[in-house]
Amino acid sequence: LFLKSLSFYLLSGRPTSPLYIIEFLCSVVSLILLVCFDLLAVQCSNKSVCVFLVATYTDGQPTENAEWFCKWLEEASTDFRYGKTYLRGLRYAVFGLGNSVYVGHYNTVGKDVDKWLWMLSGMRILTRGEGDCNVTKSRNGSVQADFQAWKVKFLSRLQDLAKGEKKSSTGSCKSGSGSCKSRTKRSQGQSEEEKAALHDNFELVESSSDEEESALPEESQSGSVVDVEDLGRIMNSVRKAKVRDGQMVKLSKVNGVKKIENEGERREMITPALREALTKQGYKLIGSHSGVKLCRWTKSMLRGRGGCYKHTFYGIESHRCMETTPSLACANKCVFCWRHHTNPVGTEWHWKMDPAEKILQDALEKHQNMIRQFRGVPGVKQERYEEGLAVKHCALSLVGEPIMYPEINAFLRLLHTHRISSFLVTNAQFPQEIRNLVPVTQLYVSVDASTKDSLKKIDRPLFRDFWPRFLDSLKALGEKRQRTVYRLTLVKAWNVEELQAYSDLIALGQPDFIEVKGVTYCGESSASSLTMANVPWHQEVVAFVQQLADMLPQYEIACEHEHSNCLLIAHTKFKVDGEWWTWIDYERFQELVEAHERSGGQRSFSALDYTARTPGWALFGAHEQGFDPADTRFQRRNKTKDISGC
Repeated sequence: LFLKSLSFYLLSGRPTSPLYIIEFLCSVVSLILLVCFDLLAVQCSNKSVCVFLVATYTDGQPTENAEWFCKWLEEASTDFRYGKTYLRGLRYAVFGLGNSVYVGHYNTVGKDVDKWLWMLSGMRILTRGEGDCNVTKSRNGSVQADFQAWKVKFLSRLQDLAKGEKKSSTGSCKSGSGSCKSRTKRSQGQSEEEKAALHDNFELVESSSDEEESALPEESQSGSVVDVEDLGRIMNSVRKAKVRDGQMVKLSKVNGVKKIENEGERREMITPALREALTKQGYKLIGSHSGVKLCRWTKSMLRGRGGCYKHTFYGIESHRCMETTPSLACANKCVFCWRHHTNPVGTEWHWKMDPAEKILQDALEKHQNMIRQFRGVPGVKQERYEEGLAVKHCALSLVGEPIMYPEINAFLRLLHTHRISSFLVTNAQFPQEIRNLVPVTQLYVSVDASTKDSLKKIDRPLFRDFWPRFLDSLKALGEKRQRTVYRLTLVKAWNVEELQAYSDLIALGQPDFIEVKGVTYCGESSASSLTMANVPWHQEVVAFVQQLADMLPQYEIACEHEHSNCLLIAHTKFKVDGEWWTWIDYERFQELVEAHERSGGQRSFSALDYTARTPGWALFGAHEQGFDPADTRFQRRNKTKDISGC
């Protein structure tokens, strides 16, 4: 290609962005990564093409590594000291990364960067590309496919540019003839660059990349000059082309005919790229939207090395617990999510749906297959291996928001039919779904912050009315008669100084239990700014819990699991004659829920109807600190940690 260089400006916090660059450019031209944006003006005169990969973050803001550049570019676009021609000669293209679920902020940064470059007289060589992480709205089915489609157009455009430059630079002029081949060709019509510039001007006014070139009127494609008074008619025709007869219109160059595609068919939640990413993380995917994974505590208890905090607090058998989800999608993008933000997000169910029977059947089969891999492994206890093949508990906390699954009640009933207990976790954004839930063994609500601002900062919810939804979810939890739990995750320097606000939220939902856990560091990630400095020491978690318990007249600290950096505050109604009864009588629960179903929901029961006495080693203050003395404590020689777990 007759191009001096191709500069790529990475303005994205997405961990996969470097992969886009490598796949996109290495086979075409040498890659130049520039971090000093003061050098941008230099690109105006050296025949370079600058590509900007731009991500939109919370509230339509740029990512941390792009804040300075975007601020500088915005100010320069309106600063008379730079002038409107500051970037004249700069040839550029922009590809934005965003999620259309965030209504009002979708690809805002990409649009702004495109606009500001144009305002400084930069010449866009290709319509702005937009990658949508929302697979149901993505034009090509996934953000990766969106990028691939734009990449093809970009490479084609580079080839056109190269050919155009060669023609203009090698045109021969016969001395004295008064004619020039290259000049004659230019007089017959505009160059490729000029056509692109004219076309792009109209695109910029529309500020959208939804239409192909064929969506423009013939005047703009022919290369003729368009009068100012004609712009209104042109814009109206483009606007009308977007929607026709209530259908989503997609325009393409198929024999010069505009094509309308029906968007009625729902897509699968798990895209090929998502399937690959989750499979690498150890997930066993089920159908088009579910998954199961072996918890680290299941492996630990198979070897007799101790169980999880649920074993300490509630008496589950960790080696018989299946961690799964019927919905990989979530309505939040929490900063401390240990799922690496690979799962899809959404505010409602708009994917293809698998039946509950198939999900449970496949989940049990895949879980049992993972357990079978431990047969004969040194250290695995034979009796626990055999018990592990018979699932007794189900933690619906693997990833995503299980309550979003439209058939969640059918799924829960199937679990109980198989005499499997249910531990359901929700992120407090679906209050009506909480009210509609059938009885579960234990219902959790994640309370990651106690104020509106801190919740928005930590959970990064998709709903605009996230705070009313959050409060209403806590009220809905308080209406439940079965066991309810607040789950608090402490993030140092983020949410550990809001004791009074937490106390108010507890009064709102009146949960049976409050789990307080220090955040787990999941490693460095561009999707999260958390570091080890944000992980509280166990002593700090204990101090927080003691202060919080002192503010709650009907609650006391009941249990501790030091290994998980977690404590349990329980309502004093579970303290009978000075003894705690936080454990669960699982057989009694199955009897109660069976009677409830037989009566058509008329026969109700409460959390106090299926309690069991808590053993001494699980209590707060015991020297075991929550470690079951029936097992053997194991200390790793290296510091490598398996962060998976419920």
